[in-house]
Amino acid sequence: MSESPLRIGNASGFYGDRFSAVREMLEGGRLDVLTGDYLAELTMLILGRDRMKDPETGYAKTFLRQMEQCLGLALDKQVKVVVNAGGLNPAGLAAALRALNGKLGLKARIAHVEGDDLSGSTDELGLGAPLTANAYLGGWGIAECLRAGADVVVTGRVTDASLVVGPAAAHFGWKRDDWDKLAGAMVAGHVLECGTQATGGNYSFFKEVDVRRPGFPLAELHADGSSVISKHEGTGGAVTVDTVLAQLVYEITGARYAGPDATARFDSIQLTPDGKDRVRITGVKGEPPPPTVKVCLNHLGGYKNEATFILVGLDIEEKARLIREQLEASLTRKPKEAHWTLVRTDREDAATEEQAAAFLRVVVKDSDPKLVGRSFSGAAVELALGSYPGFTMTAPPSDGAPYGVYTPAYVDAKRVPHVAVLPDETRVDISPSEQSLPLAAVEAPALPEAYPAGPTRRVPLGRIVAARSGDKGGMANIGVWARSDAAWRWLAHTLTAEKVKELLPEAAAFPVERHLFPRLRGLNFVIDGILGEGVSSSTRFDPQGKALGEWLRSRHIDIPEALLREGEG
Repeated sequence: MSESPLRIGNASGFYGDRFSAVREMLEGGRLDVLTGDYLAELTMLILGRDRMKDPETGYAKTFLRQMEQCLGLALDKQVKVVVNAGGLNPAGLAAALRALNGKLGLKARIAHVEGDDLSGSTDELGLGAPLTANAYLGGWGIAECLRAGADVVVTGRVTDASLVVGPAAAHFGWKRDDWDKLAGAMVAGHVLECGTQATGGNYSFFKEVDVRRPGFPLAELHADGSSVISKHEGTGGAVTVDTVLAQLVYEITGARYAGPDATARFDSIQLTPDGKDRVRITGVKGEPPPPTVKVCLNHLGGYKNEATFILVGLDIEEKARLIREQLEASLTRKPKEAHWTLVRTDREDAATEEQAAAFLRVVVKDSDPKLVGRSFSGAAVELALGSYPGFTMTAPPSDGAPYGVYTPAYVDAKRVPHVAVLPDETRVDISPSEQSLPLAAVEAPALPEAYPAGPTRRVPLGRIVAARSGDKGGMANIGVWARSDAAWRWLAHTLTAEKVKELLPEAAAFPVERHLFPRLRGLNFVIDGILGEGVSSSTRFDPQGKALGEWLRSRHIDIPEALLREGEG
């Protein structure tokens, strides 16, 4: 137990993030804990397919290679390492780390957390027969491992924020019902989880920040649950209120952000500058967690393939119609689904061939791999000499690839095992929270006073607001925020759910919810169903919804002249 601040860094936001980040964070400045998030809904599917080929795998192999280079450095620096790289096989990764530890002649104490894998009990839990079934565990198993002296803790599917909650709870000696403190750590964990997205990566106003190689973020956690988000001195990017806010609104829904340890009230968060590349997070209120735990289910949905035809010059619509009719007629057995999209990127009287080109994309899906394999892509290529003038494609024929269907489920927390396996291999059962509170929508906050009427100019929305979007299964969220009180007054009254449907016609067929965050001068829109059955199965051009926010910012809308002058100033 300590009252001194805890410095927690992040070195990975996804499986495939910058390999050198672990060394950069260990060498770049003082840290107490280094975390890494390697898992996403899509990653669990990828690891599930790996495990089908080899039951000994199912974890993020990248992390093992990073530790081969940096485990000794972490021990020398006295930095604890906490990651969810265990994926579907945390025990397997822990065993591989112990073998590596011996090979390197080191004395690191390795622990792991398990219990999230529910694949052996899906029938009794009423979850069907998925490829993977993983509950989102909390941070108390991590805390138990650290209290037992672990130098490295690997987990399976814990919530992203748990990688911060666990070390903070162990360091400060928090109790299970310290809701505000736990919620504060959850918010800090949410900011860190996606790595450089908190230091200027994927930031709407990227031209204001040098993001050629942004540094990874860190958080200084305090005993009261407050934190300061920062980065190592001399690294690229920036930490500002806006870069932190951009990550706060990423992949959330309403004011209640639920986890297995607590529920954080995002409508209570306050962000304030605290010097160069420092942003303080205070005021976070917490509540007991819900009585159920979220479970990520992945099923094998079938197989899909795609072909993209390049159409150049005149008569684009007619060329697209011809090749579609020809390909559909040539398939004696048609795939169950075929989604056609014509992307008009062509310009009239273009100075380059690329500027004269449009793209016709077809994505096919079926349970039979043969129907979407070479019989499909080969049929497309066979038309090459007898179709539209200038026939060409972006890629050669290919086989179909399996895709997964993501489904969220919820299970009574008492029925989900949570086990900390300590460095001496003692197993400690972690009980769920004794208190719980079912999730409920909060009362909508009052709107600010409307911005006064006056002259307007029709320009892109992004001239005065920022946005960040992402995916949660078949849902996409778009967080939008203003950078001044005046712009917030206008934004809150102007950008309604119906206005979003108008600006983004592809969202018009789906339910759109709007959530207000006045303390952040922000709105969050949740578009339910726009990503279909999840990332792997989506046929959208942007299957993860990562660019929806930038599309929204590019749309033209009538903005008060005074706000535009304010933004220019």
